Amino acid sequence: MKIEQIYTKCLAEAAYYIESNGEVAIIDPLRETVPYLEMAEAAGGTIKYIFETHFHADFVSGHVDLSKKTGAPIVFGPTASPAFDCIIAEDNQEFKVGDVTIKVIHTPGHTLESVTYLLIDENGKEHAIFTGDTLFLGDVGRPDLAIKSDLTREDLAGMLFDSLRNRIMPLPDDLVVYPAHGAGSSCGKNMSTETVGRLGDQKETNYALRATMTRDEFIKELTEGIQPPPSYFPKNAMMNKMGYETIDEVISRGNQALSTTEFNEAVQNGALILDVRHQEDFMKGFIPDSMFIGLNGTFSMWVGALIEDIKQAIVLVAPEGQEEEAVMRLARVGYDHTIGYLKGGIETFEGKLKTIETISVKEFEGIYKDVNVVDVRKPGEFSAEHVADAKHYPLDFINERLNELEKGTPYHIHCAGGYRSVIAISILMQNGYDQLTNITEGYRSFDGTKMELTDFVCPSTVK
Repeated sequence: MKIEQIYTKCLAEAAYYIESNGEVAIIDPLRETVPYLEMAEAAGGTIKYIFETHFHADFVSGHVDLSKKTGAPIVFGPTASPAFDCIIAEDNQEFKVGDVTIKVIHTPGHTLESVTYLLIDENGKEHAIFTGDTLFLGDVGRPDLAIKSDLTREDLAGMLFDSLRNRIMPLPDDLVVYPAHGAGSSCGKNMSTETVGRLGDQKETNYALRATMTRDEFIKELTEGIQPPPSYFPKNAMMNKMGYETIDEVISRGNQALSTTEFNEAVQNGALILDVRHQEDFMKGFIPDSMFIGLNGTFSMWVGALIEDIKQAIVLVAPEGQEEEAVMRLARVGYDHTIGYLKGGIETFEGKLKTIETISVKEFEGIYKDVNVVDVRKPGEFSAEHVADAKHYPLDFINERLNELEKGTPYHIHCAGGYRSVIAISILMQNGYDQLTNITEGYRSFDGTKMELTDFVCPSTVK
């Protein structure tokens, strides 16, 4: 038996490859199918099943394409109703993969069809659980993504409490826990940076599994402090339920080199310029009205959070050799309408480039009391500690708050390390703000002995 976790940091997402005696199961695959096909071919194995823990909202799964390419059936849990052929498993139904068994445990709460897969090894021993978004390391799934007119997030949280207490916690402590996400995902609020753990450890350390916790306490703790989900979540969930265009077609269309003339024509026709280079390169020179989201960060999640129209036509400015990667990573979150990239990159652009004014932390330390400081970090980061009198302006909600700053007023903008602040500045510049300075190293380099830092948060500053 072989189990391999395929972890994608850009999405904080884990897919799984399980192999036994020449047969393979894939759990929660990403949209690109090639890695799974190559792994199975290298092992001389055949992909027998594609298991989905639920209808994912934060990425487009590869289940449909992988099934078409291999003939392997897709398996969903009870109550799922996708628009394509698949197996709707019953609670406790078992599937053989070589010499191992995968058992379906219905664990509704994050969504109604959510399941946990229990892996039973060749000797009949319960070995691992693949928990999807039901149980993370340090957290559990958010209960507000499957709300319907007759179902509240409190209802779903109650279902999740029952699923955890009645179906997961009675399982052996030595089970390996393989979740679908780690720290950075928007599917929970307190996830560990670890991506593999033991169930017994979670029973001891996970706040949501406290033995003394009542159902009402669980519901209250789980539903308090949840930030609104990114706007692309329901669109990705629908694509995963209804099907989508093949990834090969999306890449073929998007991985097209455009001349400057073709590039400009696309922009004139409404295409968004998305610059995916490193932030240092972007600040030195970029095409006017570009949006920056660098491939070196959590690219796909910020694309989904900040590009509001999932059908927006996109043209890319990318580092040479990374154009196809950018198209793929856009498609991972359902942005399938890339129409090409600037051939030759930024050096071939025929026009005047813009730049972003920058200041080092050392320089900023001497003037911070005399300038307007804007902090674009997340609410939890800001609450923990921030520059005194800084305005909290979280990047996650920038599109909803574009009119809260004053055009013509100078602002010094920072995040934790200098990536998100450049994204924020690019969006503000698209919307007419022109006196913006980026604090390059970000908050992690701030020196509390030289600056006034505080953990007090005025409620009116936190959305």
